[in-house]
Amino acid sequence: MSVTTGMFYVFSTIMLLAAFRVITARNPVHAVLFLVLTFFQAAMIWMLLKAEFLSIALVLVYVGAVMVLFLFVVMMIDVKVEGLRVGFWNHFPLAALVGVVIALEMVAVLMGGFRAVDSPDSVSAVSTGVMQISNTKELGVLMYTQYIYPLEVATAILLVAMIAAIALTLRTRKDTKYTNPGDQVRVKARNRMTVLKMEATSAGADPALMTSTVETKA
Repeated sequence: MSVTTGMFYVFSTIMLLAAFRVITARNPVHAVLFLVLTFFQAAMIWMLLKAEFLSIALVLVYVGAVMVLFLFVVMMIDVKVEGLRVGFWNHFPLAALVGVVIALEMVAVLMGGFRAVDSPDSVSAVSTGVMQISNTKELGVLMYTQYIYPLEVATAILLVAMIAAIALTLRTRKDTKYTNPGDQVRVKARNRMTVLKMEATSAGADPALMTSTVETKA
């Protein structure tokens, strides 16, 4: 057994155990953490298959962004596990049926891929070193040459979505407190407070009325 094969079995075993713990963990936070571990092991397997771009994209996009967002959302909403378990066994037969169908479909696809063999031309090309090129470089060249216009359209859509999200967040509404940062920067100390002098009152009046009134400006 080679070192690569041994590392593949190690990563695969850890990934399967972590994936099993995702669906069996009682704590939602622990389930998310196990899912992060599953993604890491899948990225390592992609790296063993020399798919560097897919491996790094899996770590940066899913682990670094999506799963961290899921983790913060789960921690903030404080999921009530007891309420989620109500009626579990009533929906279990349908869920088991869907799981079996998905498993059979995956087995059919994977077994078809395992039976496929490389053509003699591709095997000879790899053995002679003709195809020894970087996958990431070839993907970048293809993306910025043949698919440059779809890439620009996608970036424009993402830019518009980001601007719209910022505009919706900063919009002024009656039920929200809105502060203009420009006014905060331009404010001066003399504009924050105004001291009003009042005439003296008789000794029998309310002592609170004998003091000066300070008016604070927003």
